[in-house]
Amino acid sequence: MSSVGAAFRLARAGWVLVREGVVAALPGEELSGMPKFGWRVARLFTRRRALSYQRGDRLARAVVRLGPSYVKLGQFLATRPDVVGNDMALDLALLQDKMHTFPKAEAVHAIEASLGRRIDDLYASFGDPVAAASIAQVHGADVACEGTTSRVAVKVIRPGVRRRFFQDLESYFLAAHLQERYIPSSRRLRPVEVTQTLAQTTKVEMDLRLEAAALSELGENTKDDPGFRVPAVDWERTGRDVLTMEWIDGIKMNDLAGLAAAGHDLKAIAANLIQSFLRHTLRDGFFHADMHPGNLFVEASGTIVAVDLGIAGRLGKKERRFLAEILYGFIVRDYLRVAEVHFEAGYVPRQHNVSAFAQAIRAIGEPIHGQSAETISMAKLLTLLFEVTELFDMATRPELILLQKTMVVVEGVARTLDPAFNMWKTAEPVVGDWIAGNLGPRGLLTDARDGAKALLALARQAPDLAVRTDRLSREIDLMAEKGLRFDEATARAIGKAEARHTRSGRVALWVIALTLIYIAWKLL
Repeated sequence: MSSVGAAFRLARAGWVLVREGVVAALPGEELSGMPKFGWRVARLFTRRRALSYQRGDRLARAVVRLGPSYVKLGQFLATRPDVVGNDMALDLALLQDKMHTFPKAEAVHAIEASLGRRIDDLYASFGDPVAAASIAQVHGADVACEGTTSRVAVKVIRPGVRRRFFQDLESYFLAAHLQERYIPSSRRLRPVEVTQTLAQTTKVEMDLRLEAAALSELGENTKDDPGFRVPAVDWERTGRDVLTMEWIDGIKMNDLAGLAAAGHDLKAIAANLIQSFLRHTLRDGFFHADMHPGNLFVEASGTIVAVDLGIAGRLGKKERRFLAEILYGFIVRDYLRVAEVHFEAGYVPRQHNVSAFAQAIRAIGEPIHGQSAETISMAKLLTLLFEVTELFDMATRPELILLQKTMVVVEGVARTLDPAFNMWKTAEPVVGDWIAGNLGPRGLLTDARDGAKALLALARQAPDLAVRTDRLSREIDLMAEKGLRFDEATARAIGKAEARHTRSGRVALWVIALTLIYIAWKLL
């Protein structure tokens, strides 16, 4: 029955999107055949009032009606312009993760159940909610320790949110499977893999212990950095459903008037924000991936404090080198080197020509060098770069797309603080230092040391590798002689899985069709 329930929920979501004018706002005139007919039908069922709203407003209203899991879906898809397109990604990025608060008594129950202690034993006082989002809400509280009282922020998971999310995830998986099955052109976008990524991201975000660990890691990485920090975690009062951390007294970065009234240098804050983000990305390979203005505070000292680390990004050494060399290559107009980096990293298949790819890169770089530095957006550069790589069959790289999305947001915040912000001049010290340390003589020594460690580890595994190689050789010989065979249990399992998949797909289609017929009948 889960497939039937998922189909009903999917049909309801489609109906809400139609009624709020989201489908009608799509560029349907460019369609043909049945998709265009469906778009025209959707326009007939759109609320008349919804037609007067902008596309982003229509999307926001639909998401609010659908509930918190769709807010999170929208925010996730905003990080995947390769899937939904750049225009839709920009609209989704504007979705506000603000929900109604739930009762304080429910928050107290969740805390006591998670930590196994009474609320009065945990906090000297526990206040009303001060902010609420799709997954959790935040309360102000006080903690007594050794005769002193300190203020803390307590983040509590929304009751029932896991069950609701996992129910809606069934609908997302059903839609992804149907899309792959009946729209062959969408298969290159890997909708099922995208949905699996969303499921994993959501699971991580709903365990507040993991957010606490991310705060702790970023705090250790930035403990000596000037002008940036994250709240300290109170581990004694942190569990799966509750996160207790230091209370931040500061001005939100979207309050420009408040920042100016407090005497802060907005240009200095913009430069500090960009340099901190690049430092975390290149030096540490671990960055805050949700740095919108609502998650950034400025203390009286001018220090930036980042909160809400439910979404974090990681880059390996190869990806960091990739990013640094791309930026440096565009600065010095070495387009061939930028192209070579893509091939060395394995991002572009070897069947393509490096020089032809360098030509495409040049088409992006040359117009940029004709502009003043203040008008050049590094985020836009990366967006154009990823568009070009699609022409050369570059596979989707989730870690790079998350980086791109975060850079778009961070650069946008910096330009809000300083409209004449020079991204390249501000980034140069951080990028230059990383290149000197990792691509120069020091970098060669580090690579040689890492290579020696890898060889030593390989040598230790040599006896085991020899045994496994011999076993694999015998298996290949046997396969060449008798062919590839499945045992009876495997063949039976494959048959059952295929039958179940076909049956559930048919049931889902019938449920959706009957639901739409019922809705149309009600409206007539």
